[in-house]
Amino acid sequence: MAAAGPGPAPTGSRLRLLLLLPLLLPPPPPVCAAGKAGRAAGSCGCGSPRRAEEPAAYRYSREANAAGPDGADGPSGPAQLQMAPIPAGVFTMGTDDPQIQQDGEGPARRVNMHAFYMDLYEVSNAEFEKFVNSTGYVTEAEKFGDSFVFESMLSEQVKTGIHQAVAAAPWWLPVKGANWRHPEGPDSTILNRPDHPVLHVSWNDAVAYCTWAGKRLPTEAEWEYSCRGGLENRLFPWGNKLQPKGQHYANIWQGEFPVSNTGEDGYKGTAPVTAFPPNGYGLYNIVGNAWEWTSDWWAVNHSTHESQDPAGPSSGSDRVKKGGSYMCHKSYCYRYRCAARSQNTPDSSASNLGFRCAADRLPESG
Repeated sequence: MAAAGPGPAPTGSRLRLLLLLPLLLPPPPPVCAAGKAGRAAGSCGCGSPRRAEEPAAYRYSREANAAGPDGADGPSGPAQLQMAPIPAGVFTMGTDDPQIQQDGEGPARRVNMHAFYMDLYEVSNAEFEKFVNSTGYVTEAEKFGDSFVFESMLSEQVKTGIHQAVAAAPWWLPVKGANWRHPEGPDSTILNRPDHPVLHVSWNDAVAYCTWAGKRLPTEAEWEYSCRGGLENRLFPWGNKLQPKGQHYANIWQGEFPVSNTGEDGYKGTAPVTAFPPNGYGLYNIVGNAWEWTSDWWAVNHSTHESQDPAGPSSGSDRVKKGGSYMCHKSYCYRYRCAARSQNTPDSSASNLGFRCAADRLPESG
């Protein structure tokens, strides 16, 4: 779940809800109660800290045993630029059985959707690097000089220089020099993971990339419609069972959060953007791996009336993010469901926060 406040920063909205405590001892185990009541508390879990989670399986993927798209050039090549056509239709957004009450997961409501396009993959390090090299763009984490990193991903050398942690989620540490090029702090690199999702991108950074690419961020409704992949009223993009026939379909936390991640799904951090089977619309890692920004402002009260292409409220302080991440575990952050949602300030960044783009029409190739 989202941490209680944003990270430290010299300026900007990241100061608004800052809640850090001195880091005098190793981070304690979480005190949240397990189950729905504990998850509803909203004070701990795997969400990014703020600045300022059989037939159905077959329909979900006809390539359930494939490592990536057939004939793909790899995520840093043309495959990463591909978009899936999402057909027009009507679907049930949200749920009448919310697992995290304060997140506004319900009520279930009927939504009419236009046809649009969605990136097959989360934007990778390699693709984001093309954007930076082309434009000279500097991310907000780079401007602020820090970003949040999950404690177990840091080297001992980096941890020795950190003396504060997020009060409600002490496994989140503010790390100087952490940014998209250095996801786990200044002594880390992305050179060996060009095909992993770019991290430490704020909402503002994501919008800048999408604009450069001739695309945009998806609305929350577009994201959730795409996540469901043509299935109706299912928990996950592939159905209601987390591991159909014992197979992993998403990169989430296995073990006891935040103490031990067994990496049973093959990854303890992020996975390549082409990993795991795609959903019914051909989208990879639409849940798990990295949280994904949407264009909507955050709100928790929704009309039950049928709507057409909803775009969220006209203003707000936080933006909606969807899909959960590699840090999500059912006991603390059951947000890798299609109906699940969370929020962050637009300038927030963390080591589990990324994005993918949408478009009304395919952008012209440059």
